[in-house]
Amino acid sequence: MSQVGAEGLDCRWTDGVLWLTLDRPRARNAMTIAMRRGLIEAVRAADDDAETRLVVLTGTDPAFSAGIDLKEALGNGTGSPRGARTDPAEVVRASRTPVLGVINGPCYTGALELALSCSFLIASDRARFADTHAAIGLAAGWGMSALLPRAVGTRLARRMMLTGEPIDARRALAAGLVTEVVPHDCLLDLAHEIAGLIRAAHPAAVTDTLALLSDGEDTSLAHALTLESRAKLRRHYDVAEVAHRFDSAPKGRGELRDQPR
Repeated sequence: MSQVGAEGLDCRWTDGVLWLTLDRPRARNAMTIAMRRGLIEAVRAADDDAETRLVVLTGTDPAFSAGIDLKEALGNGTGSPRGARTDPAEVVRASRTPVLGVINGPCYTGALELALSCSFLIASDRARFADTHAAIGLAAGWGMSALLPRAVGTRLARRMMLTGEPIDARRALAAGLVTEVVPHDCLLDLAHEIAGLIRAAHPAAVTDTLALLSDGEDTSLAHALTLESRAKLRRHYDVAEVAHRFDSAPKGRGELRDQPR
């Protein structure tokens, strides 16, 4: 396992999961250039490590992240320093390893772009989501205009991007931005539960499924079905392993079993 991390970014590998925590709570976890570079390095290290099955991205309370450290990015009025355009969201989107976003509080602007680039998101009831690019006179650069409408619909995206007003966790759930909202104190428990389910799944099948979903996203139905058919023909199954996994799968929440016909 690679030794990765940066000041303001806590990186820990545990049982095949890389836990990344944005850790500048006094600055609401605003991402410095060093933190963004650290995120890129960490996600790439996860992809390079065959034992890493999942990346979990969260923040130190009380926020997920306020976005980039704008004072640093603008050079405190003297001009943008080298590395100010460093974009970790692009690397997260390209990751072959699933990235679970665990949104524990406010998630604004660049942080929202980073979250939108994750495989999927879960949220605390304290989560808030906003895009303030237009409000402060900036243009989005990490994918907001492409990703937010696909996540919440064009009209809500327009409202969020043009007004800068935040939406709360409940509205984010209704819009499809997050998959679940739980009480704040239950959020990490849910993250561990999801991590356990992904770790228990077949590694190659998880990788292939993530790639198939990515390749088929925003294509026509016919093209997406063709991609799946081609992937099925390429995949060779170990019948004995599949049978063993089916028989030994733990009974858990929402589990479905084949019923006698």
